[in-house]
Amino acid sequence: MSEKNSEEGKENAENLTDEIGRKIADAFDVFDHDSNKTVDVREIPNIIRSLGCCPSEAEMQDIILEIDEDDSNGYIRYEKFRPIMTKILMERKYRPATEDRILKAFQVLDTDNKAYLTQDELKEYMTKEGDAFNQDEMDEMLSAAVDPEKGYILYKEYAALMTVEDT
Repeated sequence: MSEKNSEEGKENAENLTDEIGRKIADAFDVFDHDSNKTVDVREIPNIIRSLGCCPSEAEMQDIILEIDEDDSNGYIRYEKFRPIMTKILMERKYRPATEDRILKAFQVLDTDNKAYLTQDELKEYMTKEGDAFNQDEMDEMLSAAVDPEKGYILYKEYAALMTVEDT
């Protein structure tokens, strides 16, 4: 590799790191209500998700434990959060599922191939399997997922709605 290409590569990496750092700082600041570079530990999942990461609940707890390794009395300092979040974003960990993957998951649940799920079917799957939804989460999902005219979930349309553009 030429010296010029090597320098350009370093510059691109620095620009990416700077951009990620700004995103992290901006997201953290939204939840830093006292402007003292700390946030309530309960806000960490919101910050992480606002940065486009979708870890499972178990993965989220692991991240929080890594950040909060020295009992912080319920608050997380920015200087502890930034390096861990930078690493997660640089490694592109916990990326959201693609539309195709979401659609395939719904198709697995639709054993009759009817191109929709009823509210009761979805409630059954989402509250009894895997990382089970609580009632508030289920209500929120149904409010977005249920077709108001038909009363059930047209999952192809919902999968498109759930998809986040990769940044």
